Amino acid sequence: MANPGKSSAQQLEAALLLERFKGFKAILDSLSSNIESKREALSGATSYEDLLRRLGYRLVLTNQIHVNDAFSRIGVTHGIRAVLPYYDIPTQSSLPTLINFDASVTATPKSVAFFGGLLTDLKSQMLNA
Repeated sequence: MANPGKSSAQQLEAALLLERFKGFKAILDSLSSNIESKREALSGATSYEDLLRRLGYRLVLTNQIHVNDAFSRIGVTHGIRAVLPYYDIPTQSSLPTLINFDASVTATPKSVAFFGGLLTDLKSQMLNA
């Protein structure tokens, strides 16, 4: 049951501080600085792609992201605003995400599935907070 002493935005902030949501928080923080916008998008999102859409971004899938190459291409001329490398130790998976200036997020199918699972876990965490 939700904690009656905390607002839903405070519950979201507290949940995002948990270690398991560290990479997800980095993505959300890169997409929006407004906690209420993030909370609204999260509460209604049915998938990771839907969450991105609710935050004003479209998802672009790619088979592979070369992180070092992406870092070298950060800037308006190359279209990359932020490179968010993420390595999940339990699955030994590299799950990088690119935030682009054209309001798109580039990710691999594997990272979309991973962060989609985290979205489900985060929503559950907030319901049980």
